[in-house]
Amino acid sequence: MLGLMEFNYDFSLKKYNTFGIEERCDGFIQVNSEESLLEAIKHNPFNRVFVLGQGSNILLTQKISGLCIHIGMKGISLVSETDEEVIVEAMAGENWHQLVVWSLEQGYGGLENLALIPGNVGTAPIQNIGAYGVELKDIFVSCTALDLNSLTTKTFDVTEVGFGYRNSIFKTKAKGKYIITRVRFRLTKRNHRLHTQYGAIKNALAAKEPNPKNIAEAVIGIRKSKLPDPKELGNSGSFFKNPVIKKTHFEKLQTDYPELPFYVQENGDYKIPAGWLIEFMGFKGYRINDAGVHSKQALVLVNHGSASGKEILALANEIQNKVFETFHIQLETEVNIL
Repeated sequence: MLGLMEFNYDFSLKKYNTFGIEERCDGFIQVNSEESLLEAIKHNPFNRVFVLGQGSNILLTQKISGLCIHIGMKGISLVSETDEEVIVEAMAGENWHQLVVWSLEQGYGGLENLALIPGNVGTAPIQNIGAYGVELKDIFVSCTALDLNSLTTKTFDVTEVGFGYRNSIFKTKAKGKYIITRVRFRLTKRNHRLHTQYGAIKNALAAKEPNPKNIAEAVIGIRKSKLPDPKELGNSGSFFKNPVIKKTHFEKLQTDYPELPFYVQENGDYKIPAGWLIEFMGFKGYRINDAGVHSKQALVLVNHGSASGKEILALANEIQNKVFETFHIQLETEVNIL
């Protein structure tokens, strides 16, 4: 049983968010097993719970009220396999990129396009993380989560999670009701379904054989060339979602801005790169005090040192307003604002 002495009170979260924002929480505890997670909730001295993984997709703008639970559960295991594929289970506290590296070392395919995405396994389904033509839903089997109301576990399959673009049930009607503790993935052993349609990957592969390992290396190289290391420059990766607009809206914009890049969606809508819109408005490399826009990738907002969450949010709002005034496109944040 956990005693109250094991909780940390009025705790700084500066080292627990990749923006490096100095905000605090009422209480803090790290849990390394599902049993300790349950005990922490049962003995929570506060009225609410806030779950924290790697802190790679949040912007803290105020003190977190209640108990902050840092998920530290580790472990990767093979659930089942056939000649063609495997089912792998990873605990929520596993680093996402380390899971990708592990899968490649085993010769498995499916995660290579998602290499170097910051965060932990447990937060990946919430956001339906994605990159270079692949989303988590494409390899997701199920996840196990603790129901904070009944304190029982529930398993969600791919249909129950309700995946959308950077979205899931855990961001909508189930938000704040569950804590994901483990996730299962379906990966290939051979006949890999490779995704190399993005030009940057094609160029990076060049004379190399298109296989999971080489694709992952290409993705890692691309991401490192564009995205700053949070250990060196505070950030949470892509701050905004790429907006999706209707064909009529796109055609009007294309008339005014023929250089506008786009990706046609299966339903006939058009996805527009948010980074291009932001850069077009002159924000690339822009800075107000220590809150800024990355000089190499306009989609990334950065903390140059001592920016507050509110200052970064004010910059984000300014970008949203300018983009809307020009393109009539409302940029939505990919990062969770707290």
